Amino acid sequence: MGRKRQRDEKIIHVVFGPGGGRVQKHDQNVLSPASDSNAGREPLTDLFTSGEISRLLGISQARLRTFDRAGVVSPTGRRRGRRAYSFSDLIALRTAQSLLEQRVRLRDVTRAVGALKRSLPKVTRPLQELRIVSDGQHVVVHTTDGSFEPLTGQMVLDFEVKALRDDVVRVLRPSAGRERSRTAYELYLRASQLDEDPLSMDNAELLYREAIALDPWLAIAYTNLGNIRFRRHDAEAAEELYRKALEIDVRQPEAQYNLGYVMLERGQPELSVPLFHGAIEADPKFSDAYFNLAMAYEQIGETSKARPFWKSYISLEPTGTWTEIAKRHL
Repeated sequence: MGRKRQRDEKIIHVVFGPGGGRVQKHDQNVLSPASDSNAGREPLTDLFTSGEISRLLGISQARLRTFDRAGVVSPTGRRRGRRAYSFSDLIALRTAQSLLEQRVRLRDVTRAVGALKRSLPKVTRPLQELRIVSDGQHVVVHTTDGSFEPLTGQMVLDFEVKALRDDVVRVLRPSAGRERSRTAYELYLRASQLDEDPLSMDNAELLYREAIALDPWLAIAYTNLGNIRFRRHDAEAAEELYRKALEIDVRQPEAQYNLGYVMLERGQPELSVPLFHGAIEADPKFSDAYFNLAMAYEQIGETSKARPFWKSYISLEPTGTWTEIAKRHL
């Protein structure tokens, strides 16, 4: 992924959080667990309080109690001895909320649930187990066997479960899943000790994916997993992983730099320029970013813009083969 990594197949490793940055492979400073402020949560197995539901979906406590009393959506789990909502309940709440926003009356939503329970006795929680949509006036249900209309109507509104999962991680992550986040970080550390050796790279990739499954907000794991895909000549997968890392941490210098390098290798230097600039802004001592930014400017014919970055590289790296190359451009 970078000019130097192309030469010696070096992978950049990073420490997540304040005081982090690129570290050497065996740097013992990375062996402390992630801070609690970076805790993650896996929404598919978590339970949520009514307060968390209100923060996530913008549903008032009064509306939640109304849904509960009406039998539309009730919390089906328990957390610390209190009733709590599962991820399936979240889907139901989001669906019910969407129907009400489309001006479907609450009593019609309730009637639809009742009709479904009578017509499909095996469906115990219809809002979770079925796809329920609305055209703004009527409720429509779609099952694996086709459409079912407990009232009447047609579909114009759909619901994306993955988007809700991402919202849970984004909105509620700081307040839950600390143990899961710590385990994910430990898996990341183990992987970072294995990902440079071709003989252990498969194990490293599995560990990174396990870490991401536990903590989908662990940006460094996406970056290093992208590095593995790049080294295996899968630039498209690497690009996707770098972009995912940047969705989580828009300033991460390693992901910006590596994505910029992918663009440069692909013959799109104009797309790499803002990425290398971003890497430098996030880490002013990132010497490789200066070198490749200068190279990108050279490739798009803007030699005058390249000169200060050649000089910056030389200042950071006074000696070496690549320094001599930079000097020849001045």
